[in-house]
Amino acid sequence: MKNKKIILSVSAVFFLGAFTYGQERDSIKIKKDSTKTNNVEEVVILGSRAGARSKTDSPVPVDVFNVKESSIILPQTNIGQILNAVAPSFTSTIQTNSDGTDHLDPAQLRGLGPDQVLVLVNGKRRHTSALVNVNGTPGRGTVGTDLNAIPSFALNRIEVLRDGAAAQYGSDAIAGVMNLELKRDTGKLAGQISYGGNLTPTANDHTGNFDGQNIQLDLNYGNKIGTKGGFFNITWSSQFRNPTYRAGTENAPIYNAYNAIEQRALNDGVNLSSLFTDIGNTPNSQQIVSYIHQYAQNVSYFDQTLQNNIQGANTIADLQNILKSSSFTRDQLNYFTDQELAYRGQTRKDFNMQVGQSKLNNHQLFINAEVPVSDDWKVYTFGGYSLRHGTSGGFYRRPSENRTFTGLYPNGYLPQISTDIQDISLAAGIKGKWQGWHIDLSNTFGQNSFTYTIGNTGNTSLRFDSPKEFNAGGLRFSQNTINLDFSKKYDVWEGLNVAFGGEHRFENFKMTPGEEASYTTYDVFGNAWTGNSQRPTDFFGLPLPGGSQVFSGFKPENAVNKNRQSVAAYADVEFNFTNWLLVDAAARYENYSDFGSTFNYKLASRIKVAPNFNVRFAGSTGFRAPSIHQIYYNVTSTLFTNNQLLEVGTFSNDSQIAGLLGMPKLKQETSKSGSVGFTYKIPSVNLTFTADGYFTKIDNRIILTDQFLKASVPGDAQLVYDKLGVNAAQFFTNAIDTETKGVDVVISHNARFSGVKLDNNFAINLNQTKQVGDIHSSGLLQSPELEKVYFSEKSRVYLEEAVPRVKASLSHTLTWKNANFYLRNTYFGKVTGADIIDVNGDGIIDFNEHQKIGDKIITDISVAYQFTKNVGLTLGVNNLFDIYPTKNLPASTNNDQFIYSRSTSQFGQNGRYVFTRLNFNF
Repeated sequence: MKNKKIILSVSAVFFLGAFTYGQERDSIKIKKDSTKTNNVEEVVILGSRAGARSKTDSPVPVDVFNVKESSIILPQTNIGQILNAVAPSFTSTIQTNSDGTDHLDPAQLRGLGPDQVLVLVNGKRRHTSALVNVNGTPGRGTVGTDLNAIPSFALNRIEVLRDGAAAQYGSDAIAGVMNLELKRDTGKLAGQISYGGNLTPTANDHTGNFDGQNIQLDLNYGNKIGTKGGFFNITWSSQFRNPTYRAGTENAPIYNAYNAIEQRALNDGVNLSSLFTDIGNTPNSQQIVSYIHQYAQNVSYFDQTLQNNIQGANTIADLQNILKSSSFTRDQLNYFTDQELAYRGQTRKDFNMQVGQSKLNNHQLFINAEVPVSDDWKVYTFGGYSLRHGTSGGFYRRPSENRTFTGLYPNGYLPQISTDIQDISLAAGIKGKWQGWHIDLSNTFGQNSFTYTIGNTGNTSLRFDSPKEFNAGGLRFSQNTINLDFSKKYDVWEGLNVAFGGEHRFENFKMTPGEEASYTTYDVFGNAWTGNSQRPTDFFGLPLPGGSQVFSGFKPENAVNKNRQSVAAYADVEFNFTNWLLVDAAARYENYSDFGSTFNYKLASRIKVAPNFNVRFAGSTGFRAPSIHQIYYNVTSTLFTNNQLLEVGTFSNDSQIAGLLGMPKLKQETSKSGSVGFTYKIPSVNLTFTADGYFTKIDNRIILTDQFLKASVPGDAQLVYDKLGVNAAQFFTNAIDTETKGVDVVISHNARFSGVKLDNNFAINLNQTKQVGDIHSSGLLQSPELEKVYFSEKSRVYLEEAVPRVKASLSHTLTWKNANFYLRNTYFGKVTGADIIDVNGDGIIDFNEHQKIGDKIITDISVAYQFTKNVGLTLGVNNLFDIYPTKNLPASTNNDQFIYSRSTSQFGQNGRYVFTRLNFNF
């Protein structure tokens, strides 16, 4: 803690000292220093169709991050983690034990949802992911953009527009817009080889040492095409990432008394599970009893009373009653477990889950090219291909559970969810000038797919015939966008820019079923169980569940192949009335084939109060169309309940049950946004201040409800459940309204003195999102009691409190001769865990009682040295002081597996990361 305070103090003094020193030198030698200091201010394109302007002259706040330069020194290597570290308004952390979300880190801007920020590449709309985030993480129920599919080494810079911009760019731009600008470098081959890992006492399930090893190779090559400015630039990136292990030590009972007897029989070549399929209907019952009598005597830790009870039981039913887990206390079962572990040469850590980052192999190819076809016109293309294979762990299947077939897995097993994520994108267009008009015609195609393979698992109902690996099906999203844009500048007042254009977008969402065994429950004859035939059981008579354990495959009934289209027209006029007054007005009309039309507008202005002091403000309406995924996604399973086969799961918005229950068709979310701020420059010391306050109200926000159980819905709804054979259902619906308010402050400073260049940057974001007004319950599910199902307490926490309301960063980059020194401190505000538990220990669990997870400061430091003009080396540490989130209270740890929360988004739970990076260019 002492070292932390020293680093923070040095960091703050460094910032202030450099500022003061710069002031003194400039007051003495203004002219001399101005020739040494680069006073060309960064320009931005995002947020205006009038072309580039300086950041501080923009009527809306835009951040610019130079990825090409910072990639040499930053510890992070993918886009999401880079932005999470350097942009306080941006949040994205690696998830764990959340199925496909483990390989796709949800990203949020200004505390709003992952689907409320629009991503552009070279100014063109990027397609979203195929994945619907349905697990218990921030952004639950949303569909975001897969930033991990784009290599950061292919980027020149990232622009982040922190303001509602749906009237300019269309759906999703409620929180803002991100533009990823690809490199245009020519004439050299550049690359880097990075190696790193987590050096922390908590590595390898808190036994220490090193895990999460990461090797990454990035290559970039560009060259000229012709002599009139044509070029191509191509990037290749390969990443090989090992998992991290952050579980504690499994402290629940693992083995029961029957497991011990079963193992003694196996050691003698007798597999008890082979003697029965349905324990309640087997001709071998007496043989099974005899074997249990025989092999129970070999369990040395059974006391005499238990041995006598076993030997005195002469029927299966009697033995079931004696050996079942409920006949023993937890302490007794843990005693059996500890003794059995010793007998089998195992430890409790052998039964840990894989908690931490997933294993990942990632390969990416991106290209950016432009060729002039005349003095005024050029054709261009860009796009890429990404193939990512990830493997994450599920919940351990213990041998004492009926979902584990111990005939094949006497020690249980840890199922693995493997995800193949394929991403394809290609844009092509022609742009140029005609009679003063700038014209751009383009077509952009993108496709993202998830294919699930479930390994090291089984369909328990198939017993010995079960495969160990299953194709569980997949998801695919495709998007094609055609844009035609016009803009022209007029020499009116101090300048007038007129822009207008149109867009056509086609979308397709496809769900592919898995193989039959991945979702089917089988009877004792190996046929699909119909509800009437005999089911296989475990020794205690519990039916063996079907489908691939940990992730059941998509069923044929879940298969979807749906399309939709939209058309849009926009107009954008920018007035420079005087050199001190800028006004930007935009309007946009869009029509969707599946829900109708929407009209939005925006008005923004910048007033130059003084040569270096600007005031800016903006107001807009916006919208987000329901994603096609949210309309058609459905995952259901069949359970045997009250002697009936009943469906449970997520039902699509166009399903029969949704219609009969009166669930309305999904419609667009609508927003109203306002912002006001100022920018202030002190050129003599290269110091810039910006501050912006904002407010966003979103109506009819789409959420994923909790499960509406048949027993808890009104009588009329129960009749619908009975008619359709449903026991529980959840839906996507426009259920809530929210308000978000916040403040962004950015301070930037740079100086040069005595051959040293220093860049200092401070940024802070404060935001609060809350649900307001009534829950929009509908149809037969209208009831005050059901409002907590529409929008549960957990869902409220994911929305309002699972991401930091305060986040700040203070960074310094010092360049001296061939060396670069980098220091950054990032403050992550407190968050709230979603679990409802007895936090204060009074024995009473209130409906909104949650654990608070404290604020932390993460320190990153790195040093880069350029040995020659072609070769350099970087050494660094992310999370220098090995800071972890607040530990979970025992009630949230799942038997000491989740030491840290997996339902919040701060900075992850991997701990200290050390790395080295070799940089080269030729």
